[in-house]
Amino acid sequence: MATTERSKLNSLYTRLAPSAALTSKDLAALDISADLAVHYVRAGWLTRLARGVYCRPNDTLTLYPSLVLLQRKFEGLHVGGKSALDWYGLRQYVSQQPMLHLYGWESGHLPDWFTERFPAEYHRKRLFDELPDALRHVGPFEKRSGAPQASAPERALLELLSDVGVRQTLQEARELVESSYSLRANVLLELLQHCKSVKTVRLCLQLGREGALPWVAKLDSAQLPTGSDRPWVSQSGDGLLVLKP
Repeated sequence: MATTERSKLNSLYTRLAPSAALTSKDLAALDISADLAVHYVRAGWLTRLARGVYCRPNDTLTLYPSLVLLQRKFEGLHVGGKSALDWYGLRQYVSQQPMLHLYGWESGHLPDWFTERFPAEYHRKRLFDELPDALRHVGPFEKRSGAPQASAPERALLELLSDVGVRQTLQEARELVESSYSLRANVLLELLQHCKSVKTVRLCLQLGREGALPWVAKLDSAQLPTGSDRPWVSQSGDGLLVLKP
């Protein structure tokens, strides 16, 4: 191998963290051209996961850096709903390999190299009045350096409730709400005030009252977008869902 190529490869291996993937743009930043990347793959010094995505040979990718890489491609991508609640310890059932629920701003499909290693579903969701680069109460999980973006527990609960009747059963949602006594009322209030789904707002209030959760007493429904004076009615796999104003 030429000295220059060896120097570039050494630089690559120094900067490429174990268990992490990288893109063609990352390689270009290290002055590694597309042709040189092909050479590295053929020589066994890099493994091609997909077009423009690479990792160390025989490396086992881990979830956090893989999500961080995806967040560069999918606008507003974050772990949300039931998955974020699970990360915070709010769960009802323990699954051997739970489905990872990811939300983003635009429609799209997760790449095979990711879903083959981490069973996941991606959904376009615009539940709140917000901008994709300034999502409300979304940030690095537990504020850890290098952690993927995730919903705060309050936002995750509302994302879960928005999926009731679509991908989420009402019974499990009710049980998770019953476990949510530690949620912050001020954060919930802000999110509910900017929520664009009447169903989600009403369901949060209704299940919170049914479970006598401490945060629901601090929410003034008059300040929230609960819609008209008529009941909100929907037919789903759970039966008829009626949410009173």
